This record gives sequence, C-alpha cells and structure tokens, in this order.
Amino acid sequence: MSDTIVAISTKLGVGAISIIRVSGDDAIFLVNKLFRGKNLTKVESHTINYGFINNGKEDIDEVLVTVMRSPKTFTREDIVEINCHGGIATTLKIFDLLIENGARRAEAGEFTKRAFLNGRIDLTEAEAVMDLIDSKTENSRKLALSSLEGSLKKYINIFRDKLKNVIANIEVNIDYPEYYDIEEVTKKELKEIITDLEKDLKKLVRKSEERQIIKNGIKTIIIGRPNVGKSSILNRFLKEEKAIVTDIEGTTRDIVEGSIIFDGIELSLIDTAGIRDTDNLAEKIGVEKSLSLIDKANLIIVVLNSSEELTENDKFILDKVKDKNPIIVLNKNDLIKKIDKDKLNFKHIVSTNTNTLDGIEPLKEEIKSMFKLSEIKEDDYTYLANERQLSLAKKALKSLEDAKVSLESDEPVDIIEIDLKEVFDILGSITGESYSDELLDELFANFCVGK
Repeated sequence: MSDTIVAISTKLGVGAISIIRVSGDDAIFLVNKLFRGKNLTKVESHTINYGFINNGKEDIDEVLVTVMRSPKTFTREDIVEINCHGGIATTLKIFDLLIENGARRAEAGEFTKRAFLNGRIDLTEAEAVMDLIDSKTENSRKLALSSLEGSLKKYINIFRDKLKNVIANIEVNIDYPEYYDIEEVTKKELKEIITDLEKDLKKLVRKSEERQIIKNGIKTIIIGRPNVGKSSILNRFLKEEKAIVTDIEGTTRDIVEGSIIFDGIELSLIDTAGIRDTDNLAEKIGVEKSLSLIDKANLIIVVLNSSEELTENDKFILDKVKDKNPIIVLNKNDLIKKIDKDKLNFKHIVSTNTNTLDGIEPLKEEIKSMFKLSEIKEDDYTYLANERQLSLAKKALKSLEDAKVSLESDEPVDIIEIDLKEVFDILGSITGESYSDELLDELFANFCVGK
C-alpha cells in the first residue's frame, strides 16, 4: 500500500463544491506540486490552506486544501482533500492532473479498506461506513453509527475474552496437571460457563434477526383477488394516488411500488395484480408475477372483501400464504360482514375501510405490533448488522452447542477445547481478526469509489 490513491469523494455534477481525496505516502508532496500557495509539505497537520491548483502554465481553480498527516487520519496515511468548485470540467481536470503526476485511481472502497488494513477500524466498523452512507431512516442511521463507534466490536471482544480465559485454564490444566496450586476447571464449572456464553450469543443472534428490518426495511406485498381494495390500501399508506382505483376487475396488471418511512422503518410496498383465473395474457403474467413475490417478502398483506363470501380465488390465496404468517385484512367493514374471522385460522386479522382517511389505522397498528417496532426505540443498537456477521455468529453458536453436547457426553476436556477454540476464531472473523483477500475484495467492491 505504498502507492498514493486519488478519488472524487463527492457526486460528480453541478454543485457548490467537489472534494477530491488523496491518500498515501506521497499525497502531500504530489498535491504540493500542483498547488500555488503555501508549501504544503511544511504546513501544520489538520489545517486548511487557501490557494490555486496550477498545471504549470495556468491556474485551473481556486481551492481550499486540507492537509492531514498520518497516523491521525482515516486511513492512517497522509491524506489531502482538495475542495474545488463543483463543476464537472473543473473537478475532472484536477483529478486527471493528479493521475498524471503519479497518483493511482482508487478502487471501490479502497480508502476504507486501507483504514482496516492499517488497523484504524475493524471489519464491523468498515461495514458500518457503507451502512451509514446507505441509511434511509433514523433508526438505520443509529444502528450504523453504533457499529462505527465500535459497540459491536467491543461486545464481540468481551465475548472472546471470556472464551480466551476458559481456553487458557483448560490448557493449563492439561499441560501442567502436576501443579496443585493451579485452579482446576471442573466439568460442572465448564458447563455453567458454556451455558452462559450460549445464552448470550443466542440473545445476540435473535435480536439481530429481529432488527434486520432496521437496515433493510420491511418488504411488503399486498395481494388479493381483483377489486378487494389492494390499491386503495397502497394509496392510503403513501397518501397519494399511486395506483389506479376503478370498479373494473383487472385494472392492476403489473406490480405498483412505493415506499414510506413508517415508525422509523422503511416500509416498501408492492401492490400486485389481482389474483384470479383469467384468459387475458397480460393479466395472467401479472398474476404469476404476484405469486412469485410471496417467498421474497418480509410481510404479506392479504386483502379480502368482508362484505362477500370467500370465493375460490380467496381460498386459493389463503392456502398459498398459510405458512407465511400474513396479515389478513377484512376490508370494506362499513358494509354487512359475510366473513367470520374466527373461521379463518390466522393469527393476524384486522378490519379496515379504505374509504375513510384513517381506515387503515388498525393495519398500521398490527404491523407495529407484529415487528415490535415500538421496542426498537427503547433498545440499544448493538446488533449484527448484515448477513455475513449473522451467519458467522450462527456458526459460532453451533460450535458452542457442540461443545455442550461433548461435555454432557463426558468427552475429554481437550475435545471440548477444540470446539471452544473454533468459537473464538469464528467470532474473530466477524471483526476481521482473520480474513481472506477474497472476502475483502467482495466486501469493499460494494463501496463507492470515494470512500
């Protein structure tokens, strides 16, 4: 990592300013060659310096240049940030000059990758950088910031420290049995320790699974046969006429999407084509697409017309979602009810009337309750933030459970130690104590270039 990299850190386009970031051993020297103003190699660290970028023949732009010397920088390398005017031509001209003078175009996420490799941050904090950039809600921002500030790293390290102490005691007992002043770890004590560790890790995994919606939101599909009020429910959520509502069956032939911030969580709504038997090719394709979304959704809302008896199409839909824990909406509750909700055999059933402004409030309350949204505000934000972290934690939990089984089967302590060491190493993979180049390439490939 001895080379010097450069990237445009702001969105390329018309704007007040653009920021061009340079990092590496030669960052200050390189920019100084192009800077007409103070000698940047002699200025104090973390100072902003006024001057001009000059190509040797003419001034390119009036700029402010921030000089930050290692190790007190994001990458723990020398960093220079050029604040120029936000025109595309000006920004690209300065960027090209830096390339011509020895800088290399940064790869996606390379600044953050260098921060990790140089020990400035761990993998959970690196992932949190992108999560913070991508956050769409206040809750997702808090989650990302918590990880960026090291809350998850601290939690994992405390867990690993407990494991390290247990492993160390086991090894001492195995290697030096002749020393009577060494406290022996009994199998009873070991079982208690493993049980406590298992309990804590299970809690972290469970809460993390529940809180994935903070980051990813709730992908919701609204399904039902034609003319039961699906599109009206979408429009009520979005507070706009996103979907066309008519009395003609089959009006919605393709999916209609929209999203809102709902109680601190992004709620992505998809209004699907009305599900029914049809000979119309376009409508048939829409029905097939609607059914294909069932397995991809976090939440399924099935809309029924409560003023009509269940039809064969209704029964078909209910059968399709019976194992998906849907919310059943009995719409049009202002009319005579002909559906007995007690006979539906579903846990979540609400009654609505999309003809009134507050007619879907019962549905909103059911969603809040179902996903425990009110609890999120009261809880801390120390969670496993993505599938990589979650899958590793589950793998560690499996090894802990194996250790417990071995203990209960009266296996030798050194066998149990192997499982505990595996747990220790797996948890280290979450924070990046161990990693592969392939993992880093995959992880940072999703970052923007300037970060």
